[in-house]
Amino acid sequence: MRAAGCYGVNSVFYTGTRYDRAKDFITDTKKVHQDVPLINIDDLRKILPLGCTPVAVELVEGARPLPEYTHPDRALYIFGPEDGSLDQEIRDWCTDVVYVPTHGCMNLAATVNVVLYDRLAKGLNTKSGPLFK
Repeated sequence: MRAAGCYGVNSVFYTGTRYDRAKDFITDTKKVHQDVPLINIDDLRKILPLGCTPVAVELVEGARPLPEYTHPDRALYIFGPEDGSLDQEIRDWCTDVVYVPTHGCMNLAATVNVVLYDRLAKGLNTKSGPLFK
């Protein structure tokens, strides 16, 4: 959630029950959850906004390296769990699959920060289009 606030994300959706089990231990010291909706959904395909490109972020063969990726103006980034991978069905549904080139896998928070920073560094902000002119 902190990354969502730092990089101007409009909303965060999650599937599964992990957050529900962990929410009593919230460490959102910036209280981003008061400004960015955090919504549980059973199927991400149900909430894809019109004109939005689904982008899977996954360390898999065939994914495009993030430094070479051109982010769409409107994106729904889909991140997998820290201890697993996105299902093939989700990756197949996504228009793009990208990965962060590393010598191993990163945790979820680090991956979200890197992807959103890359978007910002390439001149896009999720809320208002170009951030730097």
